[in-house]
Amino acid sequence: MSLVVVGSMAFDAIETPFGKSDKIIGGAGTFIAWCASNFVPVKQISVVGGDFPQEELDLLTARNVVLEGVQIKKDEKTFFWSGRYHMDMNSRDTLVTELNVLADFQPVVPESYQDCEFLMLGNLAPSVQLSVINQLKNKPKLVVLDTMNFWMDIALDDLKAVLKHVDVLMVNDSEARQLSGDYSLVRAAQKIHELGPKFVIIKKGEHGALLFHEDKVFAAPALPLEEVFDPTGAGDTFAGGFIAHIAKTKDISFENMKTAIIVGSAMASFAVEKFGTQRLREISVSDIHDRLQQFVQLATFDISLV
Repeated sequence: MSLVVVGSMAFDAIETPFGKSDKIIGGAGTFIAWCASNFVPVKQISVVGGDFPQEELDLLTARNVVLEGVQIKKDEKTFFWSGRYHMDMNSRDTLVTELNVLADFQPVVPESYQDCEFLMLGNLAPSVQLSVINQLKNKPKLVVLDTMNFWMDIALDDLKAVLKHVDVLMVNDSEARQLSGDYSLVRAAQKIHELGPKFVIIKKGEHGALLFHEDKVFAAPALPLEEVFDPTGAGDTFAGGFIAHIAKTKDISFENMKTAIIVGSAMASFAVEKFGTQRLREISVSDIHDRLQQFVQLATFDISLV
């Protein structure tokens, strides 16, 4: 089994109604790796600057994350993002974006990654995502891609090009509407299918997630949390839990994807409890098991059909 993860490794500075962080470790690839490594080994593709702490790389290595595909540009700075969340936590303002090493990132897939069976393309420029696909000698069993409205605004043609090679697309509800041009999420998913992905996952934040495949639909709940401390990285953590369950079970059926969405939702519910990746560093296997049981109870009921 080989899971390859592509995504940014970054610094974030976050402000929420519950507090403020100084510069902390973030990035889509980082969240995905911290999450997925609870279930399977990870082979990481990313880029960092000389200012990225070696101890952070060592911690990931200790968790079975292979970093051969992570470029370290010693004379440059790591990608930095700063944002402020509003009271509802679903909307935020970007305060600072410094692309730094990401500005001209050319990913290189190491030879040892060519056994890739499952590919998770975290939120990055579509041209970078496509470059990784093109460097793989064999098509993986499953290619999952996460993207956002930013790329739809500035690189829509590139995004459509990469979607032709993708099995599962992850977007939130507003992104699904923007990409499809349709307000109905059911019709939006149908139109996205036509762009390439056989499966479409629409994330709805605190309202759960939807999985579409052909004429089938699955609605997954989100765990009602008393406090959402920091939603940064929740979608990336969701992606990490999803792909890790698929890679662990090697089952790409619709039924197993339903379970994978629950695993992703459970992991994302941890991520929002503290700033950055802090909570993901603390959780144990038993914590994950208990949280999954909460999801089972959340969605289980008996009914007598009249």
